[in-house]
Amino acid sequence: MQWLKRHARLLAVLSFTATILLVVHITGIREHFGLDVIRAQFESHLISGTATFVLLFALGNLIQIPGWIFLAAAVLSLGQVWGAAVTYVAAVLSCTLVFVLIRCLGGSALRKIDNRLARSLLTRLDKQPIRSQFLLRTLFQTAPALNYALALSGVGLGHYVLGLLAGLPLPIVLYSVFFDYLAMALDLI
Repeated sequence: MQWLKRHARLLAVLSFTATILLVVHITGIREHFGLDVIRAQFESHLISGTATFVLLFALGNLIQIPGWIFLAAAVLSLGQVWGAAVTYVAAVLSCTLVFVLIRCLGGSALRKIDNRLARSLLTRLDKQPIRSQFLLRTLFQTAPALNYALALSGVGLGHYVLGLLAGLPLPIVLYSVFFDYLAMALDLI
């Protein structure tokens, strides 16, 4: 019973995520996360397509869909520069929304885990929150699991957003160049 009480917020996050995944599966919304569907959103109308893109990115983040899918669709639809720019804004908004939602549900639940490795990682995050997140974002970009972990880590929203803003540009630019090159090589654009 003590274990359940100590980990109740973490269980709330897991239940929430499982519920979202179930709803997405049952309703068929997951089909809207393909490259062709996202690309069509942009091509139908730029402003509403961009708004839909941001919403899909946020929902995708909640249900563990990697951000590179959204970046590839944006680059294929809008080109390398605009695709990267729109993805950067969408990623920041999406990751921040997920952070706030998961933090509200789970608080800093990872702080309650009694594990030496977890304590060591959280201590490093506490000492250099922006630098740590910069490195994590450079390596893992918008990885949904990273967003959840940071939300549950107890890091402050301000540090989270600064780490996000600083850590995303380099990988987004590199992936944009890669996807643009790949699209030209495969004659997709």
